[in-house]
Amino acid sequence: MKMTVVGCGYLGATHAACMAELGHEVLGMDSDIDKVHTLNTGKAPFFERDLDDLLTKHTERGQLRFTASYQEAAAFADLHFIGVGTPQQPGSDAYDLTHLFDAVRQLAPHLAGPAVVAVKSTVPVGTAPRIAELLHEHAPAGDRIEVAWNPEFLRESSAVEDTLRPDRLVLGFNTPRSWAETMLRQAFGKIIEAGVPTIVTDWATAELAKGAANSFLATKISFINAMAEVCEKTGANVAELADILGHDIRIGRRGMRPGLGFGGGCLPKDLRGFITRAVELDADQAVGILREADTVNTRRRRRVIDLAREELGPDLRGKRITVWGAAFKPETDDIRDSPALAVAQALHDHGASVTVTDPKALDNARKLHPELDYADDPIAATEDCDLLLHLTEWPQFAHIDPKRLASRTTSPKVIDARGTLNTDQWRRAGWIIQALGRA
Repeated sequence: MKMTVVGCGYLGATHAACMAELGHEVLGMDSDIDKVHTLNTGKAPFFERDLDDLLTKHTERGQLRFTASYQEAAAFADLHFIGVGTPQQPGSDAYDLTHLFDAVRQLAPHLAGPAVVAVKSTVPVGTAPRIAELLHEHAPAGDRIEVAWNPEFLRESSAVEDTLRPDRLVLGFNTPRSWAETMLRQAFGKIIEAGVPTIVTDWATAELAKGAANSFLATKISFINAMAEVCEKTGANVAELADILGHDIRIGRRGMRPGLGFGGGCLPKDLRGFITRAVELDADQAVGILREADTVNTRRRRRVIDLAREELGPDLRGKRITVWGAAFKPETDDIRDSPALAVAQALHDHGASVTVTDPKALDNARKLHPELDYADDPIAATEDCDLLLHLTEWPQFAHIDPKRLASRTTSPKVIDARGTLNTDQWRRAGWIIQALGRA
C-alpha cells in the first residue's frame, strides 16, 4: 500500500519507519523543515533504539521519504495516519489539540477524492466527531473522507518493537465494516496475520483506550510506591513485596516497579488529561483514585529531596551532589517531566552544586536546565561529591564498581531511587546506601 504519516515526532517517525518495514511505501510529512531533512538522511532527530536502522534501510531503498508539503502528502495516497503531538495546555492539565486541528485543516483542502484519515494522537474522548466535521467541511471530497481511530501504545525505548509486534491492535470506526476498516486491516495485515489481538470498536472506546491504559499503569506504579513508603517505616523490602504480589496472576509483576516514580511525555500527561476530561463529563468521582496516583508520584520526588537533606543537613548551600540520570527512563534521550531532573533542579534551588550525567540525554538537559553542571563520565562526575543520587536506571550505572568511586568522594553516601544497585556490594565497598522502599 501507499500511505502517509502526518507528524513525524516520536510516534510518527517510528510509525512511518515500521510501516515501511511491513512492506508499504510511506511518505512522512512534517512542517519542521530541519526535521524532514534529518529524517531523509536516515536519522531520527532523537534517540530511539533500533529506529535509525529502519530509517536508513528504507530511505536508502526509496520506500520511505519525508516532505513538508501537505499537498504532496494528499496526492501521494488515500490512507493518511496523523500522529502529531497533543501536549498539555499551558496552565492546564487538559490536552492541547492545536497541532491536531491545524494538521487536519491543512491536509483537508488537498483531499479531492475518497480517503481514510486514521488518527493515532492521544486525545480526550469526543474528539473524533470534531475531526470528521472539519474534514467534511474543508475537504473537496466532503463526506467521502472516512475517519478512523488507531491509538498507539508505544513505550519509549521499545517503540519499534511495540509497533511491529504490539500487545494489541485497536481500530475505531463510526460505521461497522466500512471502507476505512478494510484499508486499516490491509495496512496492518502482517500484524493481524501474526495473531496479534485486534479489537474493532467505536470511536469513543478507541479514544479512551490510550488514556485509560496509561492511567491504570500510573496507578499500578503509584500503588507499589505507596507500599514503598510503608516499607520504609516498617523495615520491609518493597522489591520483595512486589515479587510476592506479582505472582498473583490477577495482579502481575510487569510495570510494578518501585522507585522514583513515572515521568515522560505520555504517562503524566495522559493521567492528568484523563482526569480533566472526566471532570468535564461530570464523572469526577470516578477518577478520585487517579488523583491519588498522581499525588503519590509527586511525593516520591520529594522523598528523595528529604533523604538528601537528612544525609547532608537542612542547609544544602555549598554541598556537592552528583546525579546519575537525566532521561525520564533508560534507553531514551527524552527528558520531558523527568523525575531525575526535577530532583536535580530542586536540590540546586536549595543551594546545592549539582552535577548530572547521562549516557544519552545530556544535550537535551543542558538546553532545559543550563544552571546545572554536567559530566559525560559517571565516574568522573563523582569527584569530590558529598552525595550520589541514582535517579535513572541505566544498566551502565549498575555495572560500575563502587570501589572505584569511594575514594573520589568526600563522603561515600548514595541514595538509590531506582532500586537497581547491589546494596550489599556497595556497602562492602564502604558506602552508606539508602534504597527507596527498603530499610
